[in-house]
Amino acid sequence: MPAIIIGAIVAVVVFVWFMYNQLVTARLRVDEGWAGIDIQLKRRSSLIPNLVESVKGYASHEKEVFENVTNARAQLVNAKSPHEKAQADNMLTGALKSLFAVAEAYPELRATENFQKLQAELTDTEDKVAYSRQFYNQNVLGYNTKVQMFPNVLIANMFGFTAREFYEAEETDREDVKVNFTSETKTESE
Repeated sequence: MPAIIIGAIVAVVVFVWFMYNQLVTARLRVDEGWAGIDIQLKRRSSLIPNLVESVKGYASHEKEVFENVTNARAQLVNAKSPHEKAQADNMLTGALKSLFAVAEAYPELRATENFQKLQAELTDTEDKVAYSRQFYNQNVLGYNTKVQMFPNVLIANMFGFTAREFYEAEETDREDVKVNFTSETKTESE
């Protein structure tokens, strides 16, 4: 009889140990995913001053656009939690859209090699940010599933594992992009 009790205790300890290690692994994958997002956001943030300076030389009268980009960048740099970073990232994305809209009005700016390189780097970084978000959210899904499923939930609660936030887009980022191909310039015949 004592061998059965000892066997049952060993089985429970091994089970808890196994579940705990799975939860730790899943949590570390989430942290790794978050670090990937953070690296790409920092890379994008470091490209922005160069981009702003390039556009400023051609469109110095667009002060509000430059201030919005600078303020959004500062908020991104100072954000701490995934939710704060996501909000700041969305603000920066909107500000960059405005900056590129200003750049569209200056064909000579778009033609400069420096601007083209910066735009290509920023596009590459945006792709990496999107991939990092996807990787992070996949890991958050796996982790949150483990934390909330039975019997893992018992071990998770016992050792303080809690669900993590997804990196979510703002409502405005979910809207369809409106493209307007009409020309705003009038010809002499009009």
